[in-house]
Amino acid sequence: MGKFIISKAKTGVKFNLVAGNGEIILTSEVYNTKVAAKNGIKSVQKNAAAPVEDQTEAGFKKVANPKFEIYKDKRGEFRYRLKSGNGQIIGVGEGYKDKAGVSNGIKSIKSNAPAAQIVDETVAAKPAKAAAKKPAAKKAPAKAAAKKPAAKKAPAKKAAAKKAPAKKPAAKKAPAKKAAKK
Repeated sequence: MGKFIISKAKTGVKFNLVAGNGEIILTSEVYNTKVAAKNGIKSVQKNAAAPVEDQTEAGFKKVANPKFEIYKDKRGEFRYRLKSGNGQIIGVGEGYKDKAGVSNGIKSIKSNAPAAQIVDETVAAKPAKAAAKKPAAKKAPAKAAAKKPAAKKAPAKKAAAKKAPAKKPAAKKAPAKKAAKK
């Protein structure tokens, strides 16, 4: 079963419709508020059964809104967009090299959108940051492990220091004091 995932964007809030296999099949515009994004989701659910207008066919038949539009982008890839009853674009799909991919994407939206659950990741973003810090903490021991070989070199210096104990300890103390002054 599909799900709508609401997430933060640089300038607001957006949603993706994700199919049961984990593929993003529809992406919204960026909304100013979460309420507006939820209204966009309702519009996708309401209009998911819309007919398809294939603008890549010569002499294609125009279809009234709401509708899915199949078109070719500037790179020559096939794409689709879902328009609401008032003609506004409420979601777009990724580019495909062939029209069969577009048709499968639209079929997936039609089957997944009406009953898709809504997952709000804008609320879970704060715990996710804490979770992101935990892997960083895991990296810290790796850095400490990287420092351990350096510590192994230090005993080699101490071994050299044993040959001339009076000179080496004094030299070690002087750089430590300079580092403390900085």
